[in-house]
Amino acid sequence: MEKYSYVYGPVPSRRMGISLGVSPIPQKVCNYSCIYCQLGRTRQMGNKREAFYPITDVLDEVADYLKGKPPMDVITIVGEGEPTLYSSLGELILGLKNLTDKPVAVITNGALMSDREVRDELGNASLILPSMDAYDERTFKLINRPFGKISFDEVYKGIQTFSKGYSGQLWLETMLIKGINDDDESLMKLRELLRGIDYDRLYINTPVRPPAESGVKEPSIERVERAVELLGGVAINLAASKGFYSEIRDDYEAILSIIKRHPMNQHEIGNFLQERNCKDKESVFEKLSRNDQVEKISYKGFVTYRGIGKQKKVITQHLARNRKGTDIVY
Repeated sequence: MEKYSYVYGPVPSRRMGISLGVSPIPQKVCNYSCIYCQLGRTRQMGNKREAFYPITDVLDEVADYLKGKPPMDVITIVGEGEPTLYSSLGELILGLKNLTDKPVAVITNGALMSDREVRDELGNASLILPSMDAYDERTFKLINRPFGKISFDEVYKGIQTFSKGYSGQLWLETMLIKGINDDDESLMKLRELLRGIDYDRLYINTPVRPPAESGVKEPSIERVERAVELLGGVAINLAASKGFYSEIRDDYEAILSIIKRHPMNQHEIGNFLQERNCKDKESVFEKLSRNDQVEKISYKGFVTYRGIGKQKKVITQHLARNRKGTDIVY
């Protein structure tokens, strides 16, 4: 059985090297339901910050995990939902900085950076990676599908304001989607908005893993190269990544612990098992195929495995209490 509930990996990050993940949010609790999300559709939409799990439990687990000295370049707060919805985020960032001398990063959709308290909390992290896929209200609703009355203008202004006072590294990421924001007109509008933000790097990403919606397609290489030319960013699909890692001894359980937060295709799983000197890869794949809590998705010539396991127990009943009117209906 899995020993850890909040920590996973380390996993390869094409931006940051080897990243140890910390997930303080229940699975698929988010204020966006992005059409390209590799974790699938958002199950619980909301925009209220809550202490989903006790901060002491999360930090104690990280401290215990670090005793095994896992190989890592950075410790990243991300996981299964939008991390800025965790009301103890500020304490978590400071606590992690006390536990390790590695950089502490936060991957966020940026929706709550309009909140001054959130900006203050994020200001203590070494590295912040917000998303910026849209360039106006229409594309914002089409791509990110935000909760309630979250507007594009307030999100943009929040990221912009944060960028002016932040002393750490700010790395923006834009997800390019074929036929939506990869044409020259869209790229020029994005470029104009980017000029108003003080950032250190821009990564241009594409939906390389199975997206939430089947109609989402990856742009052509020519379109990605054009985006690099116009925006001055780095194409993330050209960045190299290292291998996956887990301290869980059982090969099958190790894979389950990873794919709940980070989907893996069959080649990544095969390489992972080979690095661990697994003697019976076929039995592991057979178990994955039989597990009804694992999605098997054929995408771009690969079979990708994505965990859809049971939710971790939360310390509040917010999911049941606030559920009415917050779910997306397709």
